[in-house]
Amino acid sequence: MVNREAALVSDASSARRAPAPRRGSQPPRFVVLEGPLRVGKTTLARILAEKLHARRIYDCEDNPFLADFYSEKPGAAFRAQMYFLMERQKRVRGVLLEQSHEPVVSDFLMEKDRIFANLNLDDEELKLYERYYEAVTQDLPQPDLVIYLQAKPEVLRGRILKKKAEEERQISPEYVEEVARSYEHFFFRYAAADLLVIDTSEIDFVERSEDLQQLLERLREPVRGTQYFLPLGGPD
Repeated sequence: MVNREAALVSDASSARRAPAPRRGSQPPRFVVLEGPLRVGKTTLARILAEKLHARRIYDCEDNPFLADFYSEKPGAAFRAQMYFLMERQKRVRGVLLEQSHEPVVSDFLMEKDRIFANLNLDDEELKLYERYYEAVTQDLPQPDLVIYLQAKPEVLRGRILKKKAEEERQISPEYVEEVARSYEHFFFRYAAADLLVIDTSEIDFVERSEDLQQLLERLREPVRGTQYFLPLGGPD
């Protein structure tokens, strides 16, 4: 597991895709929100898209192999991961190839697919997966800005239970921690785009409008390299 994480981090910083050019004073045109399960990326992506009058790229939530994966059926991890890969690249490609001047907000980063592939596939499956990944993603553009949402594993587990999705209730606490740790490894040296890191453990962009307003204010300023957002004040 450690070796796979190291390889993934190294590839994330490689020159296979050139880093996104710095935009000067121009606002980002392609914004991605990313983070582990139930960290709040889909909700925040919806809010930002409304505020920015942007087009949306939605992550795949109807994977027909996911239930078998959560039930740990043999071969289900590979089938689920390949479905995610093909569906995600198709969604990114479909929106970004449209002739439009509107910005784009996505609630997933294409590279997340590899994070989960490294977690869930065995060595032989991973070799085959990587061949397909390289083939279908090599011409996809990088975002201008990635907003990486973090949360403590215990917070994520609480949100999973609160969501009451039947399939997700099968997810073990150990797996939640492993996913959160893998995201941290990946983004530690992420350099393909500007990165804004937000710990959402005690931030609520839905229930506390001041948190959202401070984030919107922050996004009016350029993000350079890796920076961190911490709203003033906090929960009562």
